[in-house]
Amino acid sequence: MKVLLTGGTGFVGRHIAWRLAAEGCEVVFCGRSREAADEVLAHAPGAMRFLPVEHGTPQAQAALSEAAAGADALVHCAALSAPWGSAEAFRRANVASTEEVIHACRSHGIERLVHLSTPSLYFAFQDRLGVREDDPLPPPVNRYAQTKGMAETLLREADIAQTVVLRPRAVFGPWDATLMPRMLRVMRRGAIPLMRGGRAELDLTYIDNLVDAVWLGLTRPLPRRYNLYNVSNGQAIRLDHLLEHVATAFALPLRTRRLPWPLVSGVARLFEAEAHLSGGREPLLTRYSAGVLAFSQTLDTSAIRRELGWQPGVDLEEGIRRHAAWWLEHSR
Repeated sequence: MKVLLTGGTGFVGRHIAWRLAAEGCEVVFCGRSREAADEVLAHAPGAMRFLPVEHGTPQAQAALSEAAAGADALVHCAALSAPWGSAEAFRRANVASTEEVIHACRSHGIERLVHLSTPSLYFAFQDRLGVREDDPLPPPVNRYAQTKGMAETLLREADIAQTVVLRPRAVFGPWDATLMPRMLRVMRRGAIPLMRGGRAELDLTYIDNLVDAVWLGLTRPLPRRYNLYNVSNGQAIRLDHLLEHVATAFALPLRTRRLPWPLVSGVARLFEAEAHLSGGREPLLTRYSAGVLAFSQTLDTSAIRRELGWQPGVDLEEGIRRHAAWWLEHSR
């Protein structure tokens, strides 16, 4: 099976590329960084080829379409996943890239598409437990959620291939450059704020479990033309308990400070206003970044379990242990 993979040099994308290569697939993966691509190739040099692509540029659509020739499937992992950024940057990375993927699929009759979306679409600054894929979506909380929602709409309306859209919650594991590193930086430097008593119930997803879902999305018979699935480890954990697990596994001190949510929310609004006035650079704190630690959000994953036979193979505690072992080795 030949697979075209966008975003193959990122954290999630490289794990998908390695899994595809291990399964014997011919893989063409896209990205912006030649250095990162060399890292990916060094771990699984087999039938893999790198294609430099800058999504949203005039050359991207032609390059992606050319690479899609002869492909059996396409995995769309490229995205700008951040709490802050310009409207144009999010449009190029999340919307234009999806338009390019649709064009590539149409041009070559690609029969299977797996798209990585986000449960940030569910976030609404309130506790939400057991969220299902068909639950009504609130207004988008930021540009990331807005543009990822637009990408889902494009794919749903395009009707180009058998499509699987995955909404994985808080992915972590080796090579993660966002979720766990930010938490570890705060642990090293000072106290982690606990809002609403640190009692927020969180879902996380170990990277191998997400990659399993992608593989099943590529290879299992699908019940519909367009299929939408939540993905998480399915082990809700309170924020304060999660921090204790992480501190122990990563051999870091844990200092916490209880703060009222209204105070943190107000400070975040001030930081955001200052960032807008100073040219748009990312503020020290955004209301969304604070909110995901203040409010509970867990996902109902029964649909992907029932329809694709997916099960998380690595539990939360083991995932944290594996990530910590990798981090301790690579941070020396």
